[in-house]
Amino acid sequence: MAEAPRNVPSLDLLRGFEAAARHQNFTRAADELFITQSAVSRQVKTLEERLGVSLFVRQARGLRLTSQGEQLFRAVSGALRQVSEVMDSLARREQSARVTVTSTLAFCGLWLIPRLGRFQSAHPEVDVRIDADDRVLNLDRERIDVSVRYCTPQVSPEGAVYLFSEELVPVCSPALLRDRARPLATPSDLRRHVLLELDDPHRPSPWLHWSVWLRQARVPALKPAGRLTFNYYDQLIRAALTGQGIALGRSCLVRELIEDGSLAVPFDVVAATDRGYHAVTAAFARSRPEVACFMEWLVREAHGEKPPAPRVEARATRLKESKR
Repeated sequence: MAEAPRNVPSLDLLRGFEAAARHQNFTRAADELFITQSAVSRQVKTLEERLGVSLFVRQARGLRLTSQGEQLFRAVSGALRQVSEVMDSLARREQSARVTVTSTLAFCGLWLIPRLGRFQSAHPEVDVRIDADDRVLNLDRERIDVSVRYCTPQVSPEGAVYLFSEELVPVCSPALLRDRARPLATPSDLRRHVLLELDDPHRPSPWLHWSVWLRQARVPALKPAGRLTFNYYDQLIRAALTGQGIALGRSCLVRELIEDGSLAVPFDVVAATDRGYHAVTAAFARSRPEVACFMEWLVREAHGEKPPAPRVEARATRLKESKR
């Protein structure tokens, strides 16, 4: 049996050192590794004490590798890259036709999952695993192949493919449009209705609040009959589907619900946001044909999107009101 190598530091120490050397900054290394800056600093200090040499020169604006640090960095980065390549190779053998995809809970639940049947029908040989999470996951660390990021174009990941932008339009149960006691002819009629609001203190999204659309509709001071607040967007849409109030529909996420008649659009006032959806493939997955196949399908589906149009009955109601 081969003897274990002696005096080899733990993998955590080497990973912390490698990330700090690559970024030349403890804080950026900590962000990549999902640990604290002080934890990375302690890892490097422990490694220096164990080796008996200084690996970095600490400077006001960051770090600089010593000659010993340069030597260790070349060895460690090469070794970690080799381990990663072997793991990728082994994973491909075991799961050669699986694609792991992550995005927000709202995007996965309302946009991606309803369309997956079309991909499965066209590519039954490819298994798709959905890892929905409102956090921005590190693709390499979590071994995720494809991510659909919800962000502004300015902060979209390098190499990301633009899918579509997002607009806000009111949506409600068709039953509310038939409520003669509380007509929805103009935006000011919202004062008779409950507004469904999104408010997650952990992931604030002020661009999705009703105040944005009400300013666009020129009724910024409107007071509704009430408000129901949710911290997850799919909960808010479920409440709209059951007639509990009027929601702000995120155009790409509610399109199919509008087209199949589950939701109606009472007004044609649309408020633009500066957010959109961008798909990015992990570097380790770009050479796999099943990942390329999924990305091609994803882009085709996304580029077929069109802004939702108001329901015919809503337009008819406004025409009647304008003739009075």
